[in-house]
Amino acid sequence: MSRVATATRRLAVICAVVLTLPRSALAQAQSEATVSDVVTFLLTNQAVATGDFEKDRAAAVAARDSLAEALSVALATTPMASSSGGFAYRFNSELGTVERISETFGPAFVERALVPPAGRFSVAVSLRDMRFNELDGLPLGEGSGILTVANRFRDEPAPFDQETLALNLRASTVTVTASAGVGGRVEIGAAVPFVRLRLDGARTNVYRGQTFIQASGDATAAGLGDIAIRAKFQPIAIAAGGVSVGADLRLPTGREEDFLGSGEYTLRLLLIGSAESGPFAVHANGSLTRGGAAEGFGGATAVSVAVNSRVTVSGEMLIDRLNALHQIGTALSVHPTIAGVETTRLTSEAGAGTRVLAVAGVRWNFSGPWLLGGQVLWPMTERGLSARPSPILAIERAW
Repeated sequence: MSRVATATRRLAVICAVVLTLPRSALAQAQSEATVSDVVTFLLTNQAVATGDFEKDRAAAVAARDSLAEALSVALATTPMASSSGGFAYRFNSELGTVERISETFGPAFVERALVPPAGRFSVAVSLRDMRFNELDGLPLGEGSGILTVANRFRDEPAPFDQETLALNLRASTVTVTASAGVGGRVEIGAAVPFVRLRLDGARTNVYRGQTFIQASGDATAAGLGDIAIRAKFQPIAIAAGGVSVGADLRLPTGREEDFLGSGEYTLRLLLIGSAESGPFAVHANGSLTRGGAAEGFGGATAVSVAVNSRVTVSGEMLIDRLNALHQIGTALSVHPTIAGVETTRLTSEAGAGTRVLAVAGVRWNFSGPWLLGGQVLWPMTERGLSARPSPILAIERAW
């Protein structure tokens, strides 16, 4: 009996020690986990007792799916650099040579109708850094975070037991684009993105003023994103503009489990119109997208002004109406075992949503056929994941 009693006491001591450990020691995602694994871990690891495991699990899974969808949409709809090169030429049959027909170097993301003559091509490399700070208007960073679950007595103003989730999300992308003229009215090209995604987060529990780290995790993923194959045809050409149709096919070359790619083929069809006169140019795009997280339709417009022969400034507006963009919210329910207590959980609603991005930038012809570009991209709406104003740098050469 004494051995049984001793063993029982030892077991009790071990349980007491384990229960008093910092919660981060009890639940911490390993750094080698995929980004998807860490998102799942942080959203499903819950300590607040609500008395309804099924509702808790359903809410956590819905929130996880919404965050994953929002991240996929944010990366899939981040605009790629325009396929049109900064220098616009056209073959002059009277002179028997090509001549530059546009005084501007065009916008950074909105497509222009002009296509290069046969044998002309350009290559560009762009670098974009995005730090996501909001999800559906809710702050993500440390010190605030998203309320994931809470218990509150109806006659008290604040919850007595709650958990919040703080996330730091950063995506850096290097994209290599190339385009070439074929036959005078056709342009073909490709865009190859390389993405580095960094995620770290902590789920914090506050019970009667006492704060614990319930769960924490981080993950880094880097690799090839979804490659885009592009084509453009100009049936209507005017002096320095016209109308073109285009298509972008994105291939599922990025790892879906790390959100480097959508895991699906995506086809975007484009209708492009441009009008240029002297140092001024206006461009408009309409698009229809099928497949992947970016499925829906959209529009874009840009105004470019040639300040002088070497510098062009531009402003752009990009609008996407996405068919399936989940939205995070909260719902109240009565606690099944504690009288007078209400439980708040995250909810998720699927539905169409609109994302609007604004871009301001400049392009500088610093030497010969070389262009250096700099833009700032910022969100104008709160749906999905939003990044603070993001800088973009690009360098391009034409032949």
